[in-house]
Amino acid sequence: MPNPHTQWRSPRAHLGDVTPAILRLPDGRQHRGQLEVVSLNGGLLNLTNMLKQGSQLKLLFVTESGPVLGAVEMLRPVSDTRQPFRFVNVEGGDQRRLRATVQSHTASAPEPWIEKYRAAACQQKPEPSRLWRIVMKSLPFIALVGGLVYFVNAHLLK
Repeated sequence: MPNPHTQWRSPRAHLGDVTPAILRLPDGRQHRGQLEVVSLNGGLLNLTNMLKQGSQLKLLFVTESGPVLGAVEMLRPVSDTRQPFRFVNVEGGDQRRLRATVQSHTASAPEPWIEKYRAAACQQKPEPSRLWRIVMKSLPFIALVGGLVYFVNAHLLK
């Protein structure tokens, strides 16, 4: 069964080299990290200090195509050091450099763990067998009859 997510997801560029990234908050403070994965929609940063989910800031990183500056929103961290983000706005020239970077690093097949995750997320819970449903529905009746038999036997033996 083909995966429905593969048709609409932007290709991901797994950056093999260390790609420094600078995050600039609205108040002027900066955080440094390393860009691990990037796509046209967002990416994944390796950070020493996680940022608040929903934070809006500027992200700057340098690629072989040139510098890319974009407005991003931080998403929920996926580990103690890794936090995804989504691009909110990337201007024309930066958009072209980002697209060139993604195209030059895009692998033909996604990482195996991504396919396993997608398959697990799309899996439906199997329908219980008919026999199992019959057994489960009859348990209250069996318990009631068993209780009555015990009660009757307990009082008759006295």
